[in-house]
Amino acid sequence: MSNSRAALRYAKAILSIAVDSKSVDAVETDMRSIVGTVSESKELRDLLESPVVQSNVKKNALLAIFSDSHSITEGVISNLITNKRISLLNEVALKYIILNEQLKGKDVAYVTTAVPLTADLEKKVLDKVTKLTGKQVTVENKIDTSIVGGFVLRVGDLQYDASIANKLSNLQREFTSSL
Repeated sequence: MSNSRAALRYAKAILSIAVDSKSVDAVETDMRSIVGTVSESKELRDLLESPVVQSNVKKNALLAIFSDSHSITEGVISNLITNKRISLLNEVALKYIILNEQLKGKDVAYVTTAVPLTADLEKKVLDKVTKLTGKQVTVENKIDTSIVGGFVLRVGDLQYDASIANKLSNLQREFTSSL
């Protein structure tokens, strides 16, 4: 929980700086790039999480990967490295996108599924989330085969996990605790 709160604080600070320098859209593009790249690359996720890899190696790798980023984004990477919070980079980027969408009066519903959503199913999800939040919402589908089936819906700070992997994990916990 504290990591989520820390990521939110970083994201708020980044958004404030981006608003002041009138570069909100450029930084959002960078943050979307970070989220996409980190979610697609297991090696990059491992690099960010690894306590063995030195900070300067992580920093050089990230600055090389995101070399065409805005100076604010480069500053974020440097700041997270300095504060030993680089493992939060993806979460900070996600929080920034959410905060920026809320600033625009929109919300983004992230739906993680094992297979791509059909157009009909995406429309149903969009209608339900719009009714629940009362705001204009866009649906962004992420594919993650590790959830096996079902879905994980995330809107702002709310998350509903109806994945089979989560249900299996809960069953395993129940069996383990009852022994």
